[in-house]
Amino acid sequence: MFLLVLSLLVSGSQASHFLGTMMTYYPVETQTNGSVSVILRYKQNFVECSQSVTWNCEGNCGSWTRMLPLTKVEEVSGEWCQTEGVITHQLPNNTGFQTKLDGGLWIDNILNRIVYWRAVAAVELRNRSDIGKPNTSPQTTILPALRVPVNCPRTINLLAFDPDGDEVKCRYGNAADSECNPCNPPPVLNVSSSCSLTFSSSVSNTSSELRYAVQLVVEDFPRQTITLTETGGSQEVKTTSDAISKIPLQFALKVIPEVPSCAEGSYVARFLPPTPDNRAQKFIQVNKVLEINIRAEATHSTVTGLLFSGPHNVSKSSPGSGSFTLSWTPTAAESGQSHPICFVVETSYNYNTYHSELRCVAVTVGNYYVVALRGRISTSLSLENDYDALVKQIKDELTRRGLHTGMNVRLHRMG
Repeated sequence: MFLLVLSLLVSGSQASHFLGTMMTYYPVETQTNGSVSVILRYKQNFVECSQSVTWNCEGNCGSWTRMLPLTKVEEVSGEWCQTEGVITHQLPNNTGFQTKLDGGLWIDNILNRIVYWRAVAAVELRNRSDIGKPNTSPQTTILPALRVPVNCPRTINLLAFDPDGDEVKCRYGNAADSECNPCNPPPVLNVSSSCSLTFSSSVSNTSSELRYAVQLVVEDFPRQTITLTETGGSQEVKTTSDAISKIPLQFALKVIPEVPSCAEGSYVARFLPPTPDNRAQKFIQVNKVLEINIRAEATHSTVTGLLFSGPHNVSKSSPGSGSFTLSWTPTAAESGQSHPICFVVETSYNYNTYHSELRCVAVTVGNYYVVALRGRISTSLSLENDYDALVKQIKDELTRRGLHTGMNVRLHRMG
């Protein structure tokens, strides 16, 4: 009987139902004995909410606890369901590890011939010389499927930010990393290192949906040469050309029949104020309600809904036609962390469903202060080329003016 049940489980795992995944991590604390705790947050995208697969850990895995069983984030009935899970690893030392998700199969009719899925996250937890603590991975998220009309070029600006202030870069996975097998990027989609995806198709029209598997790797690079130190004292130098960690970001691109006009606000929804700008940053305290208000319009189609990807306990409502609100109340478990929330607005015309541009915000949780300073801090340094030196100069000046020496300083260009 056991063998029969096992056979049925293996057979069921081969169904064509996968639409991608992603994982990020946050170190929690380092004990005096050198042990480390790390939180892994991951999303899985399948056709049905009941479908799932287990991440496998390789290396210094320690003991782990499932803090959140897979819980639904968002669903389009019959097309996809995104779930989120949280695992905490307690490690005997700060040597990193890899965690891997693999199996089969991607959804049917993937044109770039991706069949089996594989996603790898490299968790780096050695102590960094620049910040004096373990590394945190880049943070990002994505919907399980994005829909683009075949005749409309589009740029998809992914949200990819790093809580440590590192430079974040995106690329397609390759066989040398064991992130995919085979590794065939979608021929209609180019990825830049700055995490922008450019869609352009040589096909002028299609009567059916064209599907592609998008398998990206997101990595963080230090802005200056740093040293990583293990619990036992051994060290490794990382230059600005060396990735510190890597996380997977995978989803499906669905190219749909042409739309009469590519202009935003015609058939594809256009965002209106007070919708936040893409890659905007928001701050919220624990147990306080964050509301993201979204408005969109389309003159020749019908606005039918909002889809999002974010923490599992985000809720959405629609107070009026073309108006939506995403609400989230972070708990103490999210304190000190940053969480991405991404969304699109759907419209419908002539039995086709269209997605607006993808917009994302980064939400930082915890106690924070907005400090107003009289006067200016004069500097010849630039934000682009001298980020770390500029942060240190500003921090030193703020300390001189009486702020706590242990404060964190982040710089963001306005406008």
